[in-house]
Amino acid sequence: MKKKLIRILVALSLFIVIFTVDKVINLNNLFAGDLGFILPLCLYLAVYLLVGYDVVWKAFRNIIHGQVLDENFLMVIATFGAFGLAIFRGVTGQSVDGFDEACAVLLFYQIGEWLQKYATGKSRNSIAHLMDLCPDYANLIQDNKVIKVDPSEVTIGALIVVNPGEKIPLDGVVIEGSSELDTKSLTGESLPRMVKVDDEVLSGCVNLTSQIKVRVTKVFYDSTASKILDLVENAAMKKSKSENFITKFARYYTPIVIVSAVVLALSLGLITGNWGTSLYRSLNFLVVSCPCALVISVPLSFFVSLGVASKMGILIKGSNYIEKLAKTNVFLFDKTGTLTKGNFAITAVEPSGKRDEILHLAAIAEKSSSHPIARAIISAYGRNIEEEYLLTNVAGKGVVATKNKETIYCGNAQLLESYNIEFTPIESIGTIVYVALNQTYVGCIVIQDEIKPESSETLKALSAIPANTVMLTGDNQSVSAKVANDLGMTTYHANLLPEDKVSVIEKYLSTSKNSGSICFVGDGINDAPALTRADIGISMGKIGSDAALEAADIVLVQDHLHGIVTARKLAKRTMHIVHENIVFSILVKVGILTLSAFGFANMWMAIFGDVGVALLAILNAFRVTKKLH
Repeated sequence: MKKKLIRILVALSLFIVIFTVDKVINLNNLFAGDLGFILPLCLYLAVYLLVGYDVVWKAFRNIIHGQVLDENFLMVIATFGAFGLAIFRGVTGQSVDGFDEACAVLLFYQIGEWLQKYATGKSRNSIAHLMDLCPDYANLIQDNKVIKVDPSEVTIGALIVVNPGEKIPLDGVVIEGSSELDTKSLTGESLPRMVKVDDEVLSGCVNLTSQIKVRVTKVFYDSTASKILDLVENAAMKKSKSENFITKFARYYTPIVIVSAVVLALSLGLITGNWGTSLYRSLNFLVVSCPCALVISVPLSFFVSLGVASKMGILIKGSNYIEKLAKTNVFLFDKTGTLTKGNFAITAVEPSGKRDEILHLAAIAEKSSSHPIARAIISAYGRNIEEEYLLTNVAGKGVVATKNKETIYCGNAQLLESYNIEFTPIESIGTIVYVALNQTYVGCIVIQDEIKPESSETLKALSAIPANTVMLTGDNQSVSAKVANDLGMTTYHANLLPEDKVSVIEKYLSTSKNSGSICFVGDGINDAPALTRADIGISMGKIGSDAALEAADIVLVQDHLHGIVTARKLAKRTMHIVHENIVFSILVKVGILTLSAFGFANMWMAIFGDVGVALLAILNAFRVTKKLH
């Protein structure tokens, strides 16, 4: 990049000097005779080759490989034609003109190419800064010695040492020591996170204070850092409809333009008999017809947007999701862990006289579960829990624990109903966990969750778009109604099993095929089917989860709901800029093509129609990086 910039600047400086001298004293007349044009030819050709030898080489290389109709070919054929036409005029004693124009075409084309690569590189640097997660080595414990190895060589179960100041190379569990971790690269959190023995650690975090020993739980290519890096690097492969349109447009547009230029040259030459003028108009036609503005600026706008999003901790898997998000008008939310904190606390046990028995039975059933409700129950019980129970998970309903002739039922009302256990439903604000023993109802536990502080503000911002906000939850009617009412949501659907959420999404998809996209926001684990089925699936954090990275289309690394609003604004701005570039480029090109065909546009206007429009479109694409409000 730096070398090419220096080459362009040197060529531009030489061109300005030669062009200025040429216009002041007319280099064609500096030497007497018919060959006076050789001096300006040599000077302009030197600048041409300095700035554009790589373009000429690409054009000829592509021709050899059968890839003829691209922008390099158009640039070379137009500029070579301009040089050839000027030489012909010089040899035949006519007024020589065109060397400067031919040189300027390639010079400004290269400037546009450099700006495009600069913008792309800047976006890649934004991604690389966020994704600079994977260290070059791991401190592997082998034969009681610590050796440095490539992280890809470390196997599951191996022991590694992470010293203060080093990045954790692989996902694992702390087996010795305690320390504080800098998790900014993953979560954006500025405060360090304390870890101790048995705590899980993720690759990419920086160990701050003390040495820790970690047992590896995932190989390098399955580690969190590697998965995120792969996600972002592959994002450019998923093209939007606009990008696919431009690709197809260029494929058919370029050969049509070349044929049109040939037809224009032949028809004007036959009609007027002035082949020089007809060839000049044809060359103008070729220069202005180059689809650089569209081919460069549209993909660039999306790529810059992906880079900006990554820098803000929003990982978007492809530009097609940017396009969909820009027209999303329905946002469906999971409740627990998305709109709420997932920090459950037991507020009541009914009947209170059986509190210890109810918590005991519930703790047995929930022993192996990592769900926040299960953790709250086990924490409230606070004693040793019996082993040897066979635990059977009933999807969306609860758990059945069996041992000998004893069966414990722990879950929602649907669980007890499915086993024909008589009980009295409780009307209370909160999640109700019913407990039964051997077909006999014992009691229930009331658990409440706390709404995230940013939920209300985020939903208000989405409603102002305007967009509908819908809550999908497995909680009961009373809890769902209260949360939805407190947050000002459009509507809600309660008592849903995982498959019910997909059914609800299907209904919304069927009613909004032509009016916009449907977005589902969930935790990326339990809601994987819903995340996959919606037009756009957004995962709230859970950055260590494979399900979050695989099922979701957009991952909010910072686990903050406001990222949805930010992503929506960025997508809207990106699509606005894309449409501006498409309309502006086509209108200007059509106008100048028409003027060229009728002889009202010279090569300089053609240069503006090609390179000038491309430069303006590229500069317009940079507006994606403008700060969002």
